[in-house]
Amino acid sequence: MIDTSVQAAYLRRLGLEAEPPSVGALQRLHRRHVERVAYETMWIHGGETWDIDPGASAARIALDGRGGYCFHLNGAFSELLMSLGYTVTRHVGGVHREGSPYADSMTNHLVLTVAGLPTDENPSGEWYVDAGLGDALYEPVPLVAGRFHQEPFDLSLERTDDGVGDWHLTHDPAGSFAGMSWRERVASMDEFVERHRWLSSSPESGFVRVATAQRRDATGADILRGLVLTRVGAGASNSKPLTNRAEWFAALADVCALRFDRSEPDMLDRLWERCLAAHRAQEASAGL
Repeated sequence: MIDTSVQAAYLRRLGLEAEPPSVGALQRLHRRHVERVAYETMWIHGGETWDIDPGASAARIALDGRGGYCFHLNGAFSELLMSLGYTVTRHVGGVHREGSPYADSMTNHLVLTVAGLPTDENPSGEWYVDAGLGDALYEPVPLVAGRFHQEPFDLSLERTDDGVGDWHLTHDPAGSFAGMSWRERVASMDEFVERHRWLSSSPESGFVRVATAQRRDATGADILRGLVLTRVGAGASNSKPLTNRAEWFAALADVCALRFDRSEPDMLDRLWERCLAAHRAQEASAGL
């Protein structure tokens, strides 16, 4: 579990005070997390090597102003929640881009649930929590089969018996993926190590091919892929490339809430040069 200094710094980044576990507090923590901690893979493209130790991820988020993908975001968030007294379980999940869930996707996503918070609408007290899906959940939802709306998306949860997972989240057609399955059993972080190694290093990985930073808010999501910035939801805008280095880093800071105050200048140079080169290569292949 994270120590009190990391907890305090983490809460400062979220702009919240520590408070006893409750549904309202959990919702506030989740909303602030997706608003202020970017889903990002800039570390891969800047030549950094991160593991998925939840304590290290929490310290990086709290002290360095960074983010990460699901293993880092949900791993760190689970540590913060446990330090605040929540009952948290980690689960093996699998995001799929299209079609139906498939077994090979499992372990590409870390899922969280929180128990012990019953309400009239959710008497079981179990909640699906996920700060690591980029443009999906804005706040936690009851772990109950049904449809729900989180602006601008219509999503649904269902129990499944398909040999892949026990629960399935279906994303809105306007979202960045089709759905995500997960298993109810408790998972250890060791189960994700090999998939993390592949996702962060294989030339076949989408995370290695394209740098991304995403930030969710109450009305949509801002998504930077390579040099191209897009807004989904309220204030939706056409994709536009940011080919000026200062403007690109400003977008990362101001739009995606991602700063590099503790990063080495060489890392930032590598990051920009790699993203610019990839953009130029894509333009050339498209005949632009």
